[in-house]
Amino acid sequence: MVGVLAKESAFSVLGNRRLCGGINELGLPKCKETSKFTKKFHLYLIVTLIACALFTTTCLAYAWCKKKRKSHLSKSSTSERYLKVSYSQLLKATNGFSESNLIGTGGYSSVYKGILFEVNDTFVAIKVLHLQNRGAQKSFTRECEAWRNLRHRNLLKIITSCSSIDFQGNPFKALVYEFMPNGSLHDWLHSSGNTSRLNLLQMIKILMDVAYALDYIHNHCLPTIIHGDLKPSNILLDNDMVAHVGDFGLARFLGTSYKNNSTGIRGTVGYIAPEYGLESEMTSNGDIYSFGILVLEAMTGKHPTDDIFNEDLCLHKFASMALLDNVIDIIDVNILNLYQEYNEENAMKIEECLTLTIKIGVACSVDSPTQRMDVKKVMRELQQILDTLENI
Repeated sequence: MVGVLAKESAFSVLGNRRLCGGINELGLPKCKETSKFTKKFHLYLIVTLIACALFTTTCLAYAWCKKKRKSHLSKSSTSERYLKVSYSQLLKATNGFSESNLIGTGGYSSVYKGILFEVNDTFVAIKVLHLQNRGAQKSFTRECEAWRNLRHRNLLKIITSCSSIDFQGNPFKALVYEFMPNGSLHDWLHSSGNTSRLNLLQMIKILMDVAYALDYIHNHCLPTIIHGDLKPSNILLDNDMVAHVGDFGLARFLGTSYKNNSTGIRGTVGYIAPEYGLESEMTSNGDIYSFGILVLEAMTGKHPTDDIFNEDLCLHKFASMALLDNVIDIIDVNILNLYQEYNEENAMKIEECLTLTIKIGVACSVDSPTQRMDVKKVMRELQQILDTLENI
């Protein structure tokens, strides 16, 4: 040692209990040798901590990138899912919105058959809003809101919407739907030009499809959607005669701001639930009432506003009385004619199916909303009828 450390008397290490080793003169304890195991453990610990840090950083970076990519894809898929169309394209698709292309009209809109040449010459139904009519703008908004999240095989498929101006500078709004080649249930029930008629099995399948659609919008949508205008002209049939419920222009969304806007009578006369006349808010029970009237109309062939119905007699009462006497007397002759050649045993089964179907219609269209048949029970009973008919 040199300098001040050359003499042990020149410094002191007293009180430094953690010191060890050094020259003998210092009288410090001998240092313990660090084992190879301890050294390796420390090394492994450091490596492990570094690896964990790198792994965590990588996972966080991956999750961030995935979230960003998902957000990007969601935006792009939304824009791709709904085709963008212009007023001029729809004008061309409908041959100038010609009368020959007109397939339906209502208070808020007219519906035209068209061909979208830009999409492989696809046939579509184009619903053009009558914006000059009061309520048409709200109807368009409600329908767009309804179709935003609706996806079901028994609901009409929307392709896109168009909000633009026409060539005169007037506002123009339209909804473009998948075209239903077999028209509406109303056409099959009441069109004089339609020589073919639906048999009982087809009719029950259509009613089941409508029940499926109601169950979906009432029990499997958030928010719950009330259709508000269920009737045969809003039940469209595809190539396979599968029914699709359309026209959500009067829809209400429970739990949203739309809920409190249901004042006054809304819907179509003959299908409106009686409580709506008292300005009650729209509920799923109101749709069930409309469904019950639809069932009775389908089975009897009689429109709820036919001349035979008045203050003393309505379609519901007409069917209720028949249940006490003879149901066959009120069944549409076109349905009965298809089963004239069946043997007695099968004829009795068919009569039983007819009676059960009328009972469903009556149970759904009673005046008291809380006493109407639940849609789940409707589906169960219609399925039993289908099972019977398919085994005949």
